[in-house]
Amino acid sequence: MTQVDHEDARTALVTTLLQKIKNDPYPSSTMMDMVEELLTPDEIPAYVVLLQDRLREDRFPSIPMLKRLKELI
Repeated sequence: MTQVDHEDARTALVTTLLQKIKNDPYPSSTMMDMVEELLTPDEIPAYVVLLQDRLREDRFPSIPMLKRLKELI
């Protein structure tokens, strides 16, 4: 069995979750909570941009998404 470094595993999971959040029209709050727990301080700005892009695309952005974004900034 191949041993996976903790940081490599974290990075792979974050990458997968970010891709799902980006592509899913209604990403689950559970996925978003999980990615936010796993993000490093250096990764937060890119996540904020991802959420801002989603909000710009939505005619009627969700209130929970707006609140989540506000908490991150």
